[in-house]
Amino acid sequence: MTSSSASSSASGADFSALAPYGWDEAWADAFAPHEPEGLLPGRVIRVDRGQCDVVTADGVLRTDTAFVTPHDPMRVVCTGDWVAVEPGGNPRYVRTYLPRRTAFVRSTSSKRSEGQILAANVDHAIVAVSLAVELDLGRIERFLALAWESGAQPLVVLTKADLVPDAVTRAHLAQDVELSAPGVTVLTVSAVEGDGLDVLVGLVSGGTSVLLGQSGAGKSTLANALLGEDVMEVQAARDVDGKGRHTTTTRNLLALPGGGVLIDTPGLRGVGLWDAESGVGQVFSEIEELAERCRFHDCAHDAEPGCAVREAVESGELPHRRLESYRKLMRENQWIVAKTDARVRAELRRDWKRKGAAGRAAMELKRGRR
Repeated sequence: MTSSSASSSASGADFSALAPYGWDEAWADAFAPHEPEGLLPGRVIRVDRGQCDVVTADGVLRTDTAFVTPHDPMRVVCTGDWVAVEPGGNPRYVRTYLPRRTAFVRSTSSKRSEGQILAANVDHAIVAVSLAVELDLGRIERFLALAWESGAQPLVVLTKADLVPDAVTRAHLAQDVELSAPGVTVLTVSAVEGDGLDVLVGLVSGGTSVLLGQSGAGKSTLANALLGEDVMEVQAARDVDGKGRHTTTTRNLLALPGGGVLIDTPGLRGVGLWDAESGVGQVFSEIEELAERCRFHDCAHDAEPGCAVREAVESGELPHRRLESYRKLMRENQWIVAKTDARVRAELRRDWKRKGAAGRAAMELKRGRR
C-alpha cells in the first residue's frame, strides 16, 4: 500500500482527517478486513462508563462498547485504541479494536489479580515528576518499569523547575534521576516560564505520548503548555506535601499543534506492577549486567558466595538503595504473576522452603557453637 492510499480505503473513503491522530499504512492494513462490513476506522479519544468518543473521517462520534468484551479489563476499549465503528445507528457501536502495538498496563486495586490498561498504542511515556517536593526515586523507577514493559520509550520530565531557582541544585536533582533511569532522557522543564519546552515538543512531535505521574506533578499545566492553550483544568498543589486533587478525571487524547498526539491521564496514587519483569530489568540494567558475572546463575544477590552485585554495593559502584529497590519491585512482580500462574507459585513455594531450611540450618549451627 502506498503512502497516498493509506488515507483512503479501497472503496474511496477519505481517511486523511485521521492522519493527525496517527493513522498510517500499517493501521490501514490492519483495518482492511473490516472494510467490507462497511465499518469506519477511528481512534478512541475518551472513554467514560462504557461509552467512548471516537474521532473518525466523519467527525467525533459517541459510541457504545458493549460488543467488545466488557468483563475482561485487559480487553476493554481504552483511550488510544484504533477501532472499527458502525457507520450508523442509535446508539453506534464499536465492533472491535485493532491489534495494539503497545499497551500501558498496571495491576488493579481489586483482589482479583487483574491488569488494567491505561492507554494503548503509545510511543512515548512521559513520567512527570515535580521538583516542588522531595524526589521519590523508587516511585520513578516503578513508573519507568511499567513504561518499558508497555513497549513505549520512557521520558522523565522534572516539572516546576522555576521553584528551584538555583541551577546547581537543579542539575544535582536531574543527575540523581538520571542515575535511576539508565537509557532514559531526563528533562528539566518549567511550563510557567517555558524553559525546556522546545526540547520536549521536539521529542514528542511524532507518534503518541502518554502523560503519567502523581496528582500535583504538574501534568495538566504541562499538557496545556504542549497544546498551546488552556485545555486541561489546573488546580494548585497543597503547600504541605505538594499533592493536588485529580484535575484530570478521564484519559483524553488530544492532537498536538506541532504534530503527534498526547494522552493526559488522571494522577496515579497506586502504580502496581503487572507482569513487568522485563521492564524492571530494563530500569535496573546495570544490576542485570552485574548479575551475569555472579558465580551462580540463580544468584539472589543476598548471601551467596561470588555475588558480583553485592561486591559492587560493597565497593560503592552500585548504590545500596538501587539494589533494595530492584529487590522490592522484583518481589512484587513475582507475587503478582504467581497469583495467576501455578508454575510460578510452585517455584515460589520451593524457594521459600529452601530459604527456610537454610535459615534453620544456620540457626542450629549458631546454637551448636555456643
